[in-house]
Amino acid sequence: MSDWSREDVATLNGVGPRLREKLLRLGIQNKQQMLFHLPLRYEDRTFITPLSALQSGHRVLIQAQILSASVSYRRQGQNRRIMQLSVSDDSGFLTLRFFNFSASQQQRLQSGNWIRGYGEVRLVQGRLEMVHPEYEIINPDSPPPLNPSLTPVYPVTEGLHQLGLRKLMQQLMTQLEQHKLAETLPPEWLKQQQLPAVDEALSILHNPRTSQDVRQIQAMTHPAQQRFIIEELAAHRISLLLRKQQLQGYPCPTIPPESRLQQKLLQQLGFELTLAQQRVIKEILQDFERNTPMMRLLQGDVGCGKTVVAALACLPVIAADYQCALMAPTEILAEQHVQNFTRWFKPLGINVLSLMGADKGKTRRQKEQMIASGEAQMIVGTHALFQASVEFHALGLIIIDEQHRFGVDQRQALQKKAGENQLPHQLIMTATPIPRTLAMSMYADLDYSQIDELPPGRTPVKTSIIAESKRAELISSVAAACHKGQQIYWVCTLIDESEALQCEAAELTFIKLQQQLPGIAIGLVHGRMKAAEKEHTIQAFKQCELQLLVATTVIEVGVDVPNASIMIIENPERLGLAQIHQLRGRVGRGSVESFCLLLVKSDLSRQAASRLEVIRSHQDGFVIAEKDLEIRGAGEVLGTRQTGEASFRIVDLVRDRRWFARAQQLAELLMQSGHAQQCQRLQDNWIGKKAQYSDVG
Repeated sequence: MSDWSREDVATLNGVGPRLREKLLRLGIQNKQQMLFHLPLRYEDRTFITPLSALQSGHRVLIQAQILSASVSYRRQGQNRRIMQLSVSDDSGFLTLRFFNFSASQQQRLQSGNWIRGYGEVRLVQGRLEMVHPEYEIINPDSPPPLNPSLTPVYPVTEGLHQLGLRKLMQQLMTQLEQHKLAETLPPEWLKQQQLPAVDEALSILHNPRTSQDVRQIQAMTHPAQQRFIIEELAAHRISLLLRKQQLQGYPCPTIPPESRLQQKLLQQLGFELTLAQQRVIKEILQDFERNTPMMRLLQGDVGCGKTVVAALACLPVIAADYQCALMAPTEILAEQHVQNFTRWFKPLGINVLSLMGADKGKTRRQKEQMIASGEAQMIVGTHALFQASVEFHALGLIIIDEQHRFGVDQRQALQKKAGENQLPHQLIMTATPIPRTLAMSMYADLDYSQIDELPPGRTPVKTSIIAESKRAELISSVAAACHKGQQIYWVCTLIDESEALQCEAAELTFIKLQQQLPGIAIGLVHGRMKAAEKEHTIQAFKQCELQLLVATTVIEVGVDVPNASIMIIENPERLGLAQIHQLRGRVGRGSVESFCLLLVKSDLSRQAASRLEVIRSHQDGFVIAEKDLEIRGAGEVLGTRQTGEASFRIVDLVRDRRWFARAQQLAELLMQSGHAQQCQRLQDNWIGKKAQYSDVG
């Protein structure tokens, strides 16, 4: 890499200590990092739009004379000033509003002056206006030339504005013309793919020159964009593959084959494993034979039997005198696992222990002692498992359920419990279907397994969309179903609001249903209840003491009541398709015909209605996940981004899926001998600080 690109940004004109600090917040310390701070989008300021042609919602460049300027206050007695300008270009009129302005700005924005401004046009109370446009005062007889190309819009931070960042970028562009950057990709590969060199691609994206550049950039088809999309995908994949290589270099527990305990468990299950379950078990046992730490992602739709597979994976580990730890994101799900594993493992003489956040004082100390001594062989818990006070006797296998709810740092904290000199095997499970192409890209450091069939006997859930206007009829149907001995979930969603409001909505619904359904035993579960209270209510529902359970989305995973055959979801449009599918998976677990009823408002948007139609007409979670990916984007489908999770700067995982295969080929090419320096440059350019998560120690 050329030395000039490694120079501190403080060497640029105009960058003092305060501005340097703001650039550091964007991850920009040197010139190279600034060059790879690429535009988020572009604005077209190549022509002026007459005021008569303005349309609400459009971002445009206007040029007009100030007819009047006035300052008022938002409310009497407050200091919130508003400056309002009325401007005209002889074709029409427009109002400009400024909420933050200085005395010098007020002095310059006087009637008679001409202004050139760029911003979004809005329709407010029947009049078009523009709030806080970027502007300059001009001489109408000799106006400054228009931009010959698109104007880049960069990611910024508080106190750093677009204009200032663009000026710094122009300095860098001048330096880029004088010096060449070291190429990060093999020249022969670039030639074969017909993609530009790194300095040419950077120059085009920071400063599009020709009309063809502009058209292609707006259509996201420019070779410079394609180059960096493929490059960022490849950099991410290389980071994950390097992590995988690093992990494979660590010693791990030796797990010899074991069939006696597995056969005993299979005999007591009372059903045969599906072919998909058998295939995944075989893959896990093959991992154990390799004597390198297993890192396997197990995906499977709701009810496919991942937990049984996890249990069978634990048995050879326990037989080899190692401990297994299963970490779940909620106490409800953890308790469900405790009950399942206790039922399966107790007859085999295996000691199952739970460790939850609610365990305090003497109880917690006793449990930690059992874990440290090795008396506890199968430990199931929540975040409590990776707390500093928890020490394992010999941790051989970690199972993480609903992995996207944990951050990388949390998973690594548990991983380190095996000791400094070795790594435990890891099985990472999710019932939130992620499309295979996306999973293979996002989790390249993991081997991939999928349970792609449901056990026989699972009844398909019939899904219907019901208007709020038919609520009274729905209540009558609920009463009739309860009198026939059926059990029902009633799910309240306020997913866009705070948890407190969501629980409040559930409590209100609970009270109303008690009034509307006298004689029906109704329970309530939400996230702000104490763990013991939640568990008591869920157990009462399981034992048919309750006929109707009102709940928030806290029951999305971990509640298994085979007799429950009806689920009603209020305001389902607030949820993602995958989450609705997860909730729907709580019913249809027995032999009774099951229903999921989506209770919607009458003013449902066309897009919301089409999304719910996907759920109504599909049962396959992976098909639904693909649709969810198209509608909501990858960040939502993968779950809330946690510390250290992958995030992309220019890649859109939905839009750019067509480049996955090419990025994979590029990553494999660069991972070959002779390209170590280029791999490092890619890491520096695209991964930066996030590369630290490839470190284990």
